[in-house]
Amino acid sequence: MDRSAVEAVKARISIADVVRRYVDLKPVSGRFMAACPFHQETKPSMSVNDDEGFFYCFGCQASGDVIDFYSRINGLDFREALEQLAAEAGIELGNVPHDPHAAERKALKQKLLDMHGEANDFFQRNLRMQAGEGARRYLEGRGMSPEMISRFGLGYSPDDWHGLDNFLRTKGRTPEDGVIAGLLSKNEKGNIYDRFRSRLIFPIQNLSGKVIAFGGRIITDGEPKYLNSSDTPIYKKGDHLYGLNLARSTMTRTKRAILTEGYMDVISLHQFGYTDSCGVLGTALTPEQVKRLAGFCSRIDLIFDGDGAGRKAALKSSRMILLQGVACKVVLMPDGEDVDSLLQQQGTEGVEACMANAPDGLQFCMNTLRAEFAPRDIMAWAKSFLSDLSDASLRAYYLPRIAGGLGLSEADFRRDAGVSGPPRNTISQPRQQARPAGIPGQCAVGKEDKDDRYFLKFPIQYPDYIPALVERGFGRILGTEWAVALWNKLVNAQQGQIMSLLNDQEKSFYIRCREEVRQSVLSGHELLCEWEHICKKIADGQEKSSRRQLKEALRQAQLSGDRQRMNECFRALEESLRRDDEQY
Repeated sequence: MDRSAVEAVKARISIADVVRRYVDLKPVSGRFMAACPFHQETKPSMSVNDDEGFFYCFGCQASGDVIDFYSRINGLDFREALEQLAAEAGIELGNVPHDPHAAERKALKQKLLDMHGEANDFFQRNLRMQAGEGARRYLEGRGMSPEMISRFGLGYSPDDWHGLDNFLRTKGRTPEDGVIAGLLSKNEKGNIYDRFRSRLIFPIQNLSGKVIAFGGRIITDGEPKYLNSSDTPIYKKGDHLYGLNLARSTMTRTKRAILTEGYMDVISLHQFGYTDSCGVLGTALTPEQVKRLAGFCSRIDLIFDGDGAGRKAALKSSRMILLQGVACKVVLMPDGEDVDSLLQQQGTEGVEACMANAPDGLQFCMNTLRAEFAPRDIMAWAKSFLSDLSDASLRAYYLPRIAGGLGLSEADFRRDAGVSGPPRNTISQPRQQARPAGIPGQCAVGKEDKDDRYFLKFPIQYPDYIPALVERGFGRILGTEWAVALWNKLVNAQQGQIMSLLNDQEKSFYIRCREEVRQSVLSGHELLCEWEHICKKIADGQEKSSRRQLKEALRQAQLSGDRQRMNECFRALEESLRRDDEQY
């Protein structure tokens, strides 16, 4: 990735402008404050520093730059977020070949989005008209409230081969445009006609609330029962989730996503208060969908039918979620029930009872494997699961739990699965995957870690002192690997570009320090005292390092019998101790 392009995006895109799209920002003492969208909060706990280009929540410690915020709020990975912001800023990313058809494709996508908006208006209008009476009765019989019908934008496609086609023509669209958009179909004879006919329509929206596809349920006799949009330049069903745009805000507060299968199931869950619910779109759960959900929550509750097909889908989905390092629960419905029918008959009590008895994802997998699989298939599943984990720390977490769940010796299972011990496995991972000790969010590892965090706060909060600290050998007083790495980045970063050099843990620590100095900045005598204290610590550290070297030299001299060298080391150590005594 071209770092200059990343910096260009951050220079052109104001983080305050981006954050303002999702929450209300209020100016407070030279910065902006807002209620954090990433945890349950009503008071302004999130600070947005537009000058330095970062955000920080004092409640949940969420932090980062504009790309971090955009990716987290939209459930995107770094590359996806960067590409979208770069396109918005008119910046061409490096390491990406020039595409002479980019403008053409962008124009096509915009046209398809506009056409879906027009089609959505057409379907919604039909639901309100005489033609939609049957669909309205169907929704009423299913217990759907007018509020939910409006919130999810439900519509109706009339029993007409050219109803939508004719409507789109009035908007200047050609039938061929409708086929490209997936709104119309074309048969082998070249005839073009409405794809959705005599169906209740469920608009599918992206995270920005734009309609990108439709699902249709037939409410008379006919097959298929459900008909979904095919993939188009603006829609790939394996990437999206039904209702996620509506559920996202609740997910970021509850840190949970409820994932189910049907359109009606999702709407019923929202109607009964489970507004962190969304659904897969006519296909099995995909890794892309899991990654998208993982951007908003730390746990996914799966709600599937309790029959064989539902259990099979739950096993596959649980595995996929666990591989991403996300917690999971499996909520199976009673025989003959789906979540919609259960809610309509028993209300939230029925669903809560099922949730209370739901095992976590790994336990469900272990139970299902033991009950339904042959031993060789169980071992194949377990070995495959471990080999598909890209994170060594997750492998170390899951391995003993899988062994215990299958009733196996951990040592035997480790050997049979061909997995090395945690220390070797961790070392073998690329350095960027290691999680530095001592960064906020990690467990402290002792006094050295605590001291390093204290020392590093000073150059982060007062960067003008970095050159002077370099001259005095500041790096030599740092005792942990992560602190030395962060110090080197502080020293080598060009002005205004430090954030791009930091990993997630370093960035969190850096931003916290920058926010603290805004709360209590030192000046005058206080700043001078802190500087002198740091200088003394550097001198003490250098003295201790020199003393350690002298002790090692003395040990070597004793081993070799070099009495002259032994006397020199003794005199030097006595001089070092004398200097310490004089200071106190």
